[in-house]
Amino acid sequence: MPATTDAGANFSSVPVLDFALLSTDKPLFISQLRHALVNVGFLYLANPPVSPAYIASLIDYTPKFFALPQEAKEAIRMVHSPHFLGYSRLGAELTKGKIDHREQFDFATRHETRWREGEDVPEYWRLWGPAQWPNESLIPGFRATLEGYFDQLQELSYTFISLLCEAFGLAPDAFDYFFDKPENMQHRGKIVQYPVVTDPDADDQGVGPHFDGGFLTFLLQASPHKGLQVQNLSGQWIDASPIPGTFVVNIGKALEFVTQGLARATSHRVLSPRAVPGEPSTPRYSIPFFQMISLDVRLAERTIKFPEDILKLKEGRGELGKSDSVNYSEFDRKPSGEVNLIGRVKSHPDVAQRYYPRLFAQYFPDGLPSAG
Repeated sequence: MPATTDAGANFSSVPVLDFALLSTDKPLFISQLRHALVNVGFLYLANPPVSPAYIASLIDYTPKFFALPQEAKEAIRMVHSPHFLGYSRLGAELTKGKIDHREQFDFATRHETRWREGEDVPEYWRLWGPAQWPNESLIPGFRATLEGYFDQLQELSYTFISLLCEAFGLAPDAFDYFFDKPENMQHRGKIVQYPVVTDPDADDQGVGPHFDGGFLTFLLQASPHKGLQVQNLSGQWIDASPIPGTFVVNIGKALEFVTQGLARATSHRVLSPRAVPGEPSTPRYSIPFFQMISLDVRLAERTIKFPEDILKLKEGRGELGKSDSVNYSEFDRKPSGEVNLIGRVKSHPDVAQRYYPRLFAQYFPDGLPSAG
């Protein structure tokens, strides 16, 4: 699959990069990657080094997973997890104060929490811990499939960071500072269903305009529906429709910060499918994987020195004219874990009320919002 790029400072489509090119023409791949990082903040990655069997199996499992009995889903609701992992009912999450029209399960790579009640450790260490899983008898093999898939995505995410370093003229280990030792790291993922909107007057916000917060996101679009949209520099929404055999990869705000804005985090949103006469009325499914950084790192404490010719690449692109997303503002002042915990508290106030009462009272002084 050839790479496609848009010339100029703005973009009207998302470029496609072929991972197989690394074995035949690595300099070309690195050049294409540099363009995508600086000018778009999004790309499709074709032929990724992830087992096609895992991908096919996960796509097959996904609708079955959402078809589990409601009581099985309720048994692993996120409100039962201090790590914000588990099931969220339709409409249980907010973006910019508006309800997201999606049903989802939050999972994560294997991790035993370091937080212990009564010990003098940061509260945000509690953010990471074991996932909740449905009973194996209800969906045999699902857990092993997802854990194996996450293991391969974790490895790909680290490989991709080293390629990003090369694209920016840095040593492959230039970003190692931002990750902890393996046993202290956890990466996140979701399995998401966007139900069909049947009311023509209803809001179709699947997830509202936002930036991702970490380093990299790898999205498997697990059904053929359109819905993911990326906002370009002039504020236009560009479709990032599913392309079989690819991941959609995008930059998070933390990575934008540590690259001094070279790698651009781009606003994006998801529209839920609408019922259209003559077209299939089936849900949209997606499976994002979020590469996290160390809970304890403060991004502003490490300044990466980039080559001057690389820094000048920012001068050739346009300035952001309009964004519908909320900006992140705490990166330079707080540990990464605290920033992420605050974000989760704002999105899931019911979980915060149970496990983080101090933060809940700070951000929800009037109690649970009606959609919480």
